[in-house]
Amino acid sequence: MAKPIVRKMFPGAVTSQGFYSYYNYIIESDALHIFVIKGGPGVGKSTFMKKIAESMLKMGYDLEYHCCSSDNNSIDGLVIPSLRVALLDGTAPHIVDPKNPGAVDEIINLGEYWDESVIQKAKSKIMGCNYRNSRYFQAAYFALKEAQIALEEWEFYVKEFQNWQAVNQMTLNIEKMIFPAGKGGNGKERHLFAWSHTPQGKVQYIDTLLNDVSTLYTLEGQPGTGKSTFLSRIAERGIAYGLDVEYYHNILEPAKLDLIIIPELHLAMSVVSEPYEYTPKFSGQQLTLDFDQSVNKAGLADFASDIEDCRERLIKNIGRAIKNSSRAKATHDLLETYYVAAMDFPAIEKKRQEIEDRILTMIDLGIAVNAPGTALPDKI
Repeated sequence: MAKPIVRKMFPGAVTSQGFYSYYNYIIESDALHIFVIKGGPGVGKSTFMKKIAESMLKMGYDLEYHCCSSDNNSIDGLVIPSLRVALLDGTAPHIVDPKNPGAVDEIINLGEYWDESVIQKAKSKIMGCNYRNSRYFQAAYFALKEAQIALEEWEFYVKEFQNWQAVNQMTLNIEKMIFPAGKGGNGKERHLFAWSHTPQGKVQYIDTLLNDVSTLYTLEGQPGTGKSTFLSRIAERGIAYGLDVEYYHNILEPAKLDLIIIPELHLAMSVVSEPYEYTPKFSGQQLTLDFDQSVNKAGLADFASDIEDCRERLIKNIGRAIKNSSRAKATHDLLETYYVAAMDFPAIEKKRQEIEDRILTMIDLGIAVNAPGTALPDKI
């Protein structure tokens, strides 16, 4: 049996616009079952999902880990694509509104397993942690707004000296090269993040997303050279051709793209340049598109010192945001201790086993129908 594949991505991110969520795209609307897990910090939501993930991996199922943007060691969601089953953290800021309560969406409230009298004794400390945590995140958002201003100024200088006719021609050439003639339709979009500003720094798991990709285009070039616009055009053309496209958005400015994947073509395109540099560990065909190549460098040289100032401000403020995310994480860790002391973890483990058994029952009864193009693994 082939080793199961684990893809990692972020459904939400700390951005210049605050916390930005694509939680509605974690699993498609035709999901068989969605378990929405509620409960305060420290109640074991991430551990609950990870343990079920371990069991599914042993059985050979491919998984998606939807990672937490505020904690590298936690997950906000687990998807078993071939079963169309998901488990999601449903607490703020990961607001998940059940679309089909009772029929598809089911709420698991881990708050039922705490001793409220223990929590009440720590009430003032809990409120203090929540207050400080909120301010640290707000400070991170302010820092990213400053970083965004620096990035926009940098782009302002560069755009004037880009040869947009050359970029448009390159775009047309790539479209003709990769898209099948005569195909049309209306593909599906999926929107997520490949990067995150975490307490441990800028983090990405792009290599895990490329397991089924045979051709990777890497996009080089400084801000303002048209990389995100290029990705948007290719993605839109793919949708128009009836191809499904995964959109991975920029964590500083979510309106822009860092990465697109077109599964049917086994093709991906990724920005690899600052401020979110990425060096792929990729064994397939890798092609480089250099967007700096068509820039009038002589004209741009007049603004070299301004651009360097933008770069320094950009790096500095992303660093400020990460520092405040780290402070928020430390506060959140303290907050968790007040809840951990009140939890009945054996009861939660019993509930977890119950949910795992129900998922296995779905498989045994043939209720969990595999998604198109996939096969259910043989159980060990």
